[in-house]
Amino acid sequence: MNYGKNISVSLIVLILLVASPWIGPELSTAHSDFVFWQLRIPRMLMAAMVGATLATCGAAYQTIFANPLATPSTVGTTAGASLGALLAVLFGVKSGLTLPLIPLWAFSGALVVTFMVAWIASSGRARVNDVLLAGIAITLATGAISTGLQLQADMTSTFEAIRWSLGNISQVGYQGVLLMLPFSFVSVTIIFSQIRALDSFVLGEDKAHSQGVSVTKVRTLTLGIGALGVGASVAWCGPIAFVGLIVPHLTRLWLGSSRRILIPMSAICGAGFLVLCDTLARILLPGRELPVGVITAGIGAPLLVWFIAKPQNT
Repeated sequence: MNYGKNISVSLIVLILLVASPWIGPELSTAHSDFVFWQLRIPRMLMAAMVGATLATCGAAYQTIFANPLATPSTVGTTAGASLGALLAVLFGVKSGLTLPLIPLWAFSGALVVTFMVAWIASSGRARVNDVLLAGIAITLATGAISTGLQLQADMTSTFEAIRWSLGNISQVGYQGVLLMLPFSFVSVTIIFSQIRALDSFVLGEDKAHSQGVSVTKVRTLTLGIGALGVGASVAWCGPIAFVGLIVPHLTRLWLGSSRRILIPMSAICGAGFLVLCDTLARILLPGRELPVGVITAGIGAPLLVWFIAKPQNT
């Protein structure tokens, strides 16, 4: 195993996380402490958690579906969360006393859609391709509903919904970080606990079954826990494209395809990737801020084309 590479990548990510809050306009004003401790630090922590969650779930989904294009978006998690949040925005749902209701609606949408696909997967009759096709069909259906709702809304609501749909890591204080932390921790930890079972999927479901792995149980658990983590991420920060797709590919390319290394290192690389993208979103346009989803797509799309074009050895 490439322990040297693993340690080097981890150190690079750690340096990036520490350096990120210091990057940007000079902190020399009377409000510098507030900007650093209440804006930049929470933002870095949120980006790291969301990036780790999306990348971990992406690596797990690609494993159980034996498909390099499988991500939480493929099984409808992102689309369900987007539809839930859009409904909340367009119908003027306001924050409750203790819990912001727009993230709650988004999270509910993610769970409903993903558990529909999980139910299909747990039936025992569906093949992997059938589950993927079901997820794609649900994604297209919820996308059509979302577009139709936007056309019926006023300009202000539509603009707010579009802005949310591009992804936003901005944080004021630590409320969002504390709300996201348990969902991220639980989803990543449970997927880590399934690494041995997921590693057996590499040679196919029949091989995994012959090794004593309950294929249906592991697949359903991975889908469900993915909905928990990704749904919370999308609910709080909006749908952020390509993290769950590109990061596992790059991690596999750099560090190998063993799931015992791939999944934990995908979490670390996912945290670093999204922190890097969010830092670029803050500094590329002086005085303005790009949605982080624009940066992840701008980096992720060319990387995906390059990855498809190069010979595959995994």
